[in-house]
Amino acid sequence: MFQDRYMLAFRLYPYARSVDQDADAPVRHPVVVMGGGPIGIAAALDLGLQGIPVVVLDDHEGVGMGSRAICFAKRTLEIADRYGCALPMLDKGIVWNVGKVFHQDRKIFEFDLLPEDGHKFPAFINLQQPYFEQFLIERVREAQARGAPIEIRGKNRVDGVEAHDDHVTLEVMTPDGPYRLEADWLIGCDGANSPLRNMLGYDFGGKVFRDSFLIADIRMKADFPTERWFWFDPPHVGGASTLLHRQPDDTWRVDFQIGWEVDRKEEMKEENIRRRLDSMLGEGVDYDIVWSSIYTFQCKRMERFRHGRVIFAGDAAHQVSPFGARGANSGIQDVDNLGWKLALVIGGHAPESLLDSYDAERVHGADENILNSTRSTDFITPKSEISRIFRDAVLDLAEQHAFARPLVNSGRLSVPCVYDGSALNTPDGLADGPARTRPGAACPDAPAGGGYLLERLGGGFTLMTIDAEAPASIEENGIVATRLALDTASDPDGVLRARYLGDASAAVYLIRPDQHVAARWPAFDDNAVRAALRRALGRE
Repeated sequence: MFQDRYMLAFRLYPYARSVDQDADAPVRHPVVVMGGGPIGIAAALDLGLQGIPVVVLDDHEGVGMGSRAICFAKRTLEIADRYGCALPMLDKGIVWNVGKVFHQDRKIFEFDLLPEDGHKFPAFINLQQPYFEQFLIERVREAQARGAPIEIRGKNRVDGVEAHDDHVTLEVMTPDGPYRLEADWLIGCDGANSPLRNMLGYDFGGKVFRDSFLIADIRMKADFPTERWFWFDPPHVGGASTLLHRQPDDTWRVDFQIGWEVDRKEEMKEENIRRRLDSMLGEGVDYDIVWSSIYTFQCKRMERFRHGRVIFAGDAAHQVSPFGARGANSGIQDVDNLGWKLALVIGGHAPESLLDSYDAERVHGADENILNSTRSTDFITPKSEISRIFRDAVLDLAEQHAFARPLVNSGRLSVPCVYDGSALNTPDGLADGPARTRPGAACPDAPAGGGYLLERLGGGFTLMTIDAEAPASIEENGIVATRLALDTASDPDGVLRARYLGDASAAVYLIRPDQHVAARWPAFDDNAVRAALRRALGRE
């Protein structure tokens, strides 16, 4: 139902016959990605930019219709910046940092998700998923033109999979008929209803919440500010809760809580959607409905994300309720975690067991998301009268008292996962360092060298020194950690000090290719750094 660029962009990778279809025997590829949505394309881009040949198989020919995911978090933009496609997303997206919470007809409070300076990207942008996917695909095309070994095959539907100890065999259906191919590694990015997961018979356990939500994306001219507005028990007749977000192209996302015992077919009729919208927006507001859908809250995940040579990512591995914007954002973090590890394993620089850390770290991330989403769901949709009384009391207190505001939960918004307890972490050696940059944490951005710190991290291991001496590089098992030397003399506002030194006078950080801290110390120690690098490679 989307028009303009959405319709023009739909067939971004139309079907074309591949040489594999004419081969006498199945062709073996290093990596095959199943699913051409945003997570699958990001996985291909991550690996292809590292020189790893990858083939994407998708049963469609381009971006999906309907906006679906719209909130993309700061961490996702930082990862996309490493891929080289964040700036077009930022230019097109609607930037926001402020959210407001209402109870009935009263504003309870507002919050700022990024109250500090010194970051390249905002807390969030709102951007319809088709645009997000398109910018990824355009970056793939640029990378292909420069020799990146990425291939996207549209109208290639996977109908069968056989997993072996050292490879995976796939049965693929095309408009020209079936063919077979093989993959050293198969990454499943084929969504919440994952055919791959179902073909292999893996469980997808969790909870479905007994409630329904109606999404309506509408195009209109309006003077609402660019903020996230959430109503508990709104005064309009829209639903038990309502969410309003602005998107590009004069498009607005409205999300109504409509209850479990509803006739979905009846609710999806245009006149009934308009009845809710008219009650919320007021009579006489001119708008067009460009997309609508009904969904339920679900919090599920696979028991394990890695099964030998088959690895799952994104909604195929885990699913959370949309309040909090933890779906697509956590899927991009999956790719960010997996890409460098799989590349090192394929290149022979790390043992295959390094991939078990992907499973451990991203299962930890999924559990964190599910916990937060479940708590949000319980607060938004109380399951008993006592729960509702408690929730409403919290909302009343929050209007006047700051201490109660952290208890209000309209969706804990996506932030990067900290891999506390990861086997790749070296115990913290910087006793006076800030907690936010402890081992396992994603590096927060900061001004550095006339630009931003994260622009200088990623793509390999980094030995970052702050007011400390160290050699230009350290090499272990063919992997080089290159020094990035920083000093507080060029940090007049103290941002770098606050985020990375704390009360310490100097620091040395070992940072992973995905910009997570592997280890840190007050000074350089050759043996300690080498041991930490081996540990981050899964060799200790």
